[in-house]
Amino acid sequence: METITSVNNEKVKRVNKIMSSAKERRYSGKYLVEGLRMVREVPSKDLDQLFMTQAFFDKHVATDPRMMKLVNRAVDRGQSFIVSELVLRKIAQTEKPQGIVALVNMKEYKLEDIIETKDETPFILIVERLQDPGNMGTIIRTAEGAGVTGILVSYDSVDIYSPKVVRSTMGSIFRKKIVITYDILGDIDRMKEAGIKIFGMHLDGRSIYDEDLTIPSAYLIGNEGAGLSEEVSKKADKLLRIPMLGKVESLNAAASATIISYESLRQRIGKSDMFFL
Repeated sequence: METITSVNNEKVKRVNKIMSSAKERRYSGKYLVEGLRMVREVPSKDLDQLFMTQAFFDKHVATDPRMMKLVNRAVDRGQSFIVSELVLRKIAQTEKPQGIVALVNMKEYKLEDIIETKDETPFILIVERLQDPGNMGTIIRTAEGAGVTGILVSYDSVDIYSPKVVRSTMGSIFRKKIVITYDILGDIDRMKEAGIKIFGMHLDGRSIYDEDLTIPSAYLIGNEGAGLSEEVSKKADKLLRIPMLGKVESLNAAASATIISYESLRQRIGKSDMFFL
């Protein structure tokens, strides 16, 4: 493996640009993954490049068959590098990097990929203008846990491939179908044409516990402060609410997405033998 010790190395500069710029991520079609746990979960076919310190290699790679397989695949393609601690700190975002960083190829999905499911009833989250990386990462992670079949994200939301979002997903970013849309209104209409019912969260809506959520459905999740835009809100076929006690008027986006997703999962478990919990 090639050894890189200079922060001025062109490969290091490239990784640093991808880490710090959403535009560069879109242009390159790649994003950054950091740390043992996250890198270990990267599908080998999606791996672009690996950068690790010698100390990390000696401690983790030789004793972990999964990591050894990933590294060997990168080595065979000339895409695995040993870097100095200084270089590693340059290309890592965390204050105390774990010794390994990977570049991963983005997956590009189309609306049809989340509408036309073979053996699953469409169960979609539609995210509009969400800005907090932690909220976005939590929603993606929740989507995997609750069996959401796809996520539609408006282009003006936080970049789903930013390091903070990726880290918050805890690996779910590798496994969920996520579509970035520049025409959220048109895509909602196409969902409706495919027989998918659109639910919007509203204080005047019907309780989520009184609604059949096992049908082909999509749930609108809005901005943390402003909620859904009026145009998107009007696209809802039906309004739902999460019952709350006390003086609480609303929950944040990630909490709302979690509750509605798991209520849908609970109902679907009751109607299917595909779940074993």
